[in-house]
Amino acid sequence: MKQSLFITVITVASLAIGIAIFVYLGGFPPGTIAHSVHEGGYLVVLLFMIALMLFAFVIERFLSLAKAKGTSSVQVFFKDFIRKVQKGDFDGALAACDKQRGSTANVLRAGLSEYCRVQDDPNLDSDKKLQAVQAAVEEANALEGPLLERNLIAMSTIASIATMVGLLGTTIGMIRAFAATGGVGGAIDASALATGISEALVNTAGGLFSGILGIFFYNFFVNKVDSFNYVTDEATFEVQQVLKTRMAERKAA
Repeated sequence: MKQSLFITVITVASLAIGIAIFVYLGGFPPGTIAHSVHEGGYLVVLLFMIALMLFAFVIERFLSLAKAKGTSSVQVFFKDFIRKVQKGDFDGALAACDKQRGSTANVLRAGLSEYCRVQDDPNLDSDKKLQAVQAAVEEANALEGPLLERNLIAMSTIASIATMVGLLGTTIGMIRAFAATGGVGGAIDASALATGISEALVNTAGGLFSGILGIFFYNFFVNKVDSFNYVTDEATFEVQQVLKTRMAERKAA
């Protein structure tokens, strides 16, 4: 599914579910927490939508990063891969990448495939061959990077928007609360005052809830992506050193 379509579907679905939850909470009797949330006003629908979108993005990131990890441990895969490369079993190493899949395996496969293509080219010296391998690795990294970082900006944006929406709801609730103190003859409308304060507090809590979770998961996934990139960079560097050694040995022979 295309990214734009995915976000559109998530937004529409979250809005529909948010409206349904808001209507459902309105059926609870006064004095209950559910009814108090409903008294937070129509901005609660937007807060529900934001929270549901965040939940969907978190699930998507967990699934995508699990897929990017591959079918088995990256460390186990790389030990097997590098052992086959050292032995010159390039077909076996490529097959290991196809079996492992994932981000690191895809990058290593691109580099090794390029080496297999240029290793016997008489028009290229060792440096040119290594440059070709490096270019293939960088191109594969450029393709894998956006997949690892997808929806992270959306999560960061949600965290910021949730806080702002909660603040807006707080402001509106306090305006209504202060308006209730200015009745005819200075009388205070206790019911309107309580409703205004309740609206302010509910929106504050909702905005902070989504904002805190958004910031937490954004940083969590950023660290995950950084870890992926570090492992991939270390693996590709070691493979290039092995290939460089092999080319030197072939040249000496």
